[in-house]
Amino acid sequence: MHDERRRIEERVARLHDQRIKPAIYAASVPFEVAAWQAPGEPVPFEEAAAAPYTPFAPHTPWGPPWGTTWFRMRGRVPAAWAGERVESVIDLGFVGDWPGNQAEALVHRTDGTPLKAVNPLNQYVPVARPAAGGETVEYLVEAASNPDVLANGFAAPTPLGDVRTAGDRPLYTFRRADLAVLDEQVFHLDLDVQVLRELMRELGEHDPRRHEITHALDRVMDLLDLDDVSGSAPAVRECLRPVLAKPAHASAHVLSGVGHAHIDSAWLWPIRETKRKTSRTFSNVTALADEYEEFVFACSQAQQYEWVRDNYPHVWERIEKSVQKGQWAPVGGMWVEADGNLPGGEALARQLVHGKRFFMDHFGIETKGVWLPDSFGYTAAYPQLAKLAGNDWFLTQKISWNQTNTFPHHTFWWEGIDGTRIFTHFPPIDTYNARFSGEEMSRAVRNYAEKGGATRSLAPFGWGDGGGGPTREIMERARRLKDLEGSAKVEIEHPDAFFAKARAEYPNAPVWVGELYLELHRATYTTQARTKQGNRRSEHLLREAELWATTAALHAPGYAYPHEKLDRLWKTVLLHQFHDILPGSSIAWVHREAEAEYARVAAELTALTGEAITALGAGAPRVFNTGPRDRAEVVRTPEGAPVYVRVPANGSAPLTPAEPPQAVTVGGHTLENGIVRVRMAEDGTLSSVFDLRSAREVLAGPGNLLRLHTDLPNCWDAWDIDKHYRNRYTDLLEPDSVTVVEEGPLVGAIRVVRSFGKGSRITQTITVRAGSARVDFETDIDWHETEKILKAGFPVDLRAPHSCAEIQFGHVQRPTHTNTTWEAARFEVSGHRWVHIAEPGYGVAVINDSTYGHDVTRTVREDGGTTTRVGLSLVRAPRVPDPEADQGRHRFTYALLPGASIEDAVAEGYALNLPLRVADSAGEPEPVVSTEGAGVTVEAIKLADDGSGDVVVRLYESRGGRAGGVLRTGFPLAGAEVTDLLERPLAPAQTDGNAVPVTLRPFEVRTLRLAVGR
Repeated sequence: MHDERRRIEERVARLHDQRIKPAIYAASVPFEVAAWQAPGEPVPFEEAAAAPYTPFAPHTPWGPPWGTTWFRMRGRVPAAWAGERVESVIDLGFVGDWPGNQAEALVHRTDGTPLKAVNPLNQYVPVARPAAGGETVEYLVEAASNPDVLANGFAAPTPLGDVRTAGDRPLYTFRRADLAVLDEQVFHLDLDVQVLRELMRELGEHDPRRHEITHALDRVMDLLDLDDVSGSAPAVRECLRPVLAKPAHASAHVLSGVGHAHIDSAWLWPIRETKRKTSRTFSNVTALADEYEEFVFACSQAQQYEWVRDNYPHVWERIEKSVQKGQWAPVGGMWVEADGNLPGGEALARQLVHGKRFFMDHFGIETKGVWLPDSFGYTAAYPQLAKLAGNDWFLTQKISWNQTNTFPHHTFWWEGIDGTRIFTHFPPIDTYNARFSGEEMSRAVRNYAEKGGATRSLAPFGWGDGGGGPTREIMERARRLKDLEGSAKVEIEHPDAFFAKARAEYPNAPVWVGELYLELHRATYTTQARTKQGNRRSEHLLREAELWATTAALHAPGYAYPHEKLDRLWKTVLLHQFHDILPGSSIAWVHREAEAEYARVAAELTALTGEAITALGAGAPRVFNTGPRDRAEVVRTPEGAPVYVRVPANGSAPLTPAEPPQAVTVGGHTLENGIVRVRMAEDGTLSSVFDLRSAREVLAGPGNLLRLHTDLPNCWDAWDIDKHYRNRYTDLLEPDSVTVVEEGPLVGAIRVVRSFGKGSRITQTITVRAGSARVDFETDIDWHETEKILKAGFPVDLRAPHSCAEIQFGHVQRPTHTNTTWEAARFEVSGHRWVHIAEPGYGVAVINDSTYGHDVTRTVREDGGTTTRVGLSLVRAPRVPDPEADQGRHRFTYALLPGASIEDAVAEGYALNLPLRVADSAGEPEPVVSTEGAGVTVEAIKLADDGSGDVVVRLYESRGGRAGGVLRTGFPLAGAEVTDLLERPLAPAQTDGNAVPVTLRPFEVRTLRLAVGR
C-alpha cells in the first residue's frame, strides 16, 4: 500500500475545519440588540434593567477597558424551527481562546436570574430542546470589557493594568447575537472527527491503530456531502462508529477526570472582577451539570463561594443542588489558594481553618484534601498543617514547571519538617486546564513516573486562570475517551475517589522529604515589597490583637471579645495571601488596592488592641510584649526617650527603667556596647563587626554592601529572577553623608544617605542598643529604578555547610554548595523572619521585618578561609504586569545578629516583628500563658471560635530538636485538651493545677484548648 497519510491528513483537516465545523449551526436569525454603558463601576441588575438603552448594531465597537456594557437582546424563534434544538449564540468580539483574560458576559433573564455566561469557548445559551416555534426570547447581558493585559506577552509593559491609566478607547467589536439551530448530528460528528484526528497524530508511525484511523477518516470524507453536510452527517457518523467502539487495552492508563475552573482571586483583573467571574463560571458549571449527569466539578477557595452566596443567590442555590447531587465537590479546604511559601505559620493554619469551616457550615461537607494546583512552590510545613486540619491528601501540578530538574514522582508520600507524611499527587497531564486533547492524553501517559507501580492519575479539566471551566465539548471528548483503543481511559469521578483508589493501589509510594521548591518564579519572594510588608505587618498585628483581647476578656469585666471583627480582618488578610497577590505578580490595580486594605486592617487592629488594653484600666504607662520570649531591651517612650526595660513574654510591665548591662559608646564611626563593636568605613559599609563575647571578627568583607543588579529575566518579569542577574551590578560605595545621630548611653546610631541611579535615594540608620548583639539597619528608600534589584550583602567569616531559613512553625535547611543541579537551581530562596548560618560553635543570623527573598553563597578566600555570604533581596523594579511596580517609598528594617544560635534567631525574629508597645494601663494581669522549656514557642493565643470562652493556645517546637517544658496559665485552669487546628478534641491533656506539661517532637505543632475556671 502506498503511503498517503499526508494527503489524507490534510484532506481531513480541511474538510473538518472548513465544512463540518461551520455547519454545526444550521440556521440563524439575529436578535434585536440595544445597549447601555454603565458609568464607572459595575451596577446591580435592578439599576441596569431600568437604564435607558439605545439601538446597537453588529460590528460596532464597544467597551472601554474595565468597563461594563449591558445589552438588551430580543428575538423570536421562527415557527419553522419547531422540533429543533435552538440556542442563542453571542460573540462579543472575542479574541483568541483564553476565556478569562478578555471580554466575557453573564446572561440574565429579564427577572434578573442568571442563566449562563458567554466567553470565547462557550458562546451559546440554551433556548429550547425541542423548540415549539414562536417563542419570545429576551435577555439582559452584563458584558465586561476586560483588557487582555498580556496581549503582547509577559515582557511588554502596558498601562491597561489599572483603570486609572487604561484609557477609554473601546477594545472590542461586537460580532454576533443570534438565535440559531444546533444540528446535533453535525455537532457530534465534529467531536468524533476531532477525537480521532488527535489520537491519530499521537500514535506511533508504525502503529496499526494509527493506520486504521487514518483510512477510516479518508473513507468517511467520501461520504460527506459538501453541499449537504447536515444531511450526510448521520451516515458519516455511522461509518465511524466501529472505529470509536474499539475498547482500550486492558493495561491502559486511567485518567480520573475532575472538572475544574481555576479562578485566580485576583491577577490580571481586580478583586471586583473576580466576584463577577465566579458568577459567570459557576453559572456555566451548574448548567453543564444539568446536561451531563456523570459530570463532577471540583472547586476550591471558600472566599469565592462566599462572594457568590452574598451577591448571586440564584447561582448559590444551583451550587447547593449540585453539591447535594454529588456533581459539585468542594475541595481544598482553604480560604483561598494561597501562596505556598510566604504566609506565616498561623496564617496558613487559619487558611485551612476558615476554608474547612465554610464548607462544613454551608454544605455539611468536610473536605479531605489540599488543592493547590498553581502556587509557586510549597513549604515543608504543609504536610503537618494539612493533617492537623483533617486532610488526607495534597494535590498540585506546578512543580512540573521546573526549569532545571524534572521532579521524579507523580504519586508519592510528602514528608514535612516534623516527619508528618501526606499522600500527594502531581497530575502528569501537566496542566490544571485540560481538555482531553490527544496531545494531553499522550503526555499524561508518557510523563507518568509511576508506571509499573500504579496505573492511574488525576486530570483536572476545564478552562481556567480567569475561569471559564469545563465545556460540553470537553465532556463529549471524555465520553468518547472512556474506553477507546490507542488512548488512556477517562473516568470522571470525585477527587476523593481518585485518591482512595490511588492510595489503595500504591500504598508504598516513594517518599519526598522537605520543601517542594519550584525552579521558577523566584522573584515572587521580593516583587511588590509594600504588599509583602502589609501582609507581614497584618499577621503580627492579628497576633497582638488576639492576645490582648484574650487578656481583656479574662481580666476586664464587661469586655466582649471581638470575634466577628477579628474573623472579618483575618479573612481580609487571608484573601490577600492569594498566590498572585502576595507574590506580587498582579496588575497595578490589585496591588494599589491591597496596600489600601492593609492600611485599613492595620488601623482597625491597632484600634482593637488599644481598646483591649484600655479595658484593663487607665493608669500609668506600661510596656506590652506580644512576643513569646521575655524581653530586656530599649523601648521609646511616647516622647521618644529611650528606656531599657524588662517585660515578660505575652505580658506587660511598668515603664520603669532597668539597669542595662553596659552603656553604648560612640567614637567616630564606631558603635560599641560591650557585646559587639561595629566599625563603619568611609564608604558607609561596615568594615568590622567584632563579637566581644567570643573575641571574633564576624565579617570577611564589607558588610551591608548594597548592590544594584541589572534584573531583566528572560520572561515573566514580576515572577522571575534569572541567574544572570549576578553578572552585572553596581556597588553603592559613594554616600552623600555619614552622620552620627545618637551617641548613647542606650542607643548609638549612624545615618548613611546615598543617592544613585535614576533619582533614587536610600537613607539607612545603623543602630546598636544597650544589652543587645543585634545591629539594626532601619531603611528608608525612595526608589525610582527600573529592571533592577537591590540586595544587601553580608559576607561572614564562616564555613557554613548549609543555611537555615525560617518557615512556618520551624525552619528548613538548604545546602550552601552547588554539587548538583538541584542545589544550583536554588540560587534564590525564601525565608520568613530570619536566615541563620553557622559552623560548629558559632553562628550568625540575618533578621528582617518584611522581605522574604535571599541567596546564600560560599567562596574560599586566598588565605584559605571560607566566606559565606547572605544576600537579602530588598526591592525590585519589574515592569510587567505592573509597569510601576515597587516605585516610590519603602520603609523597613533588617538586622545582623552575631554569635546567634537558632534559638537566638527565633527570639530576635519575633522581637523585630513584634516591637514592644507602650500604653497607659492600670491593669497588671498575669500573662495569659507562660512557658518553660527551651524550644517551646507560643504562636497564637485566642479565645475559642465557638464562643465558649475557652482559651486556645497554639505552640510549636522551634529549634528542630525535642522539647520538654511546661505551659502555665495566668487564670484558673479547669481542664485542657489537645485539639486539631479546627479546635476539635484529639486527646485529653495532662494538667497539674495551672500547669500543662508539654513534650514536643522536632517542629511539632500543638493546639491546646484550655477551659477557664470560674
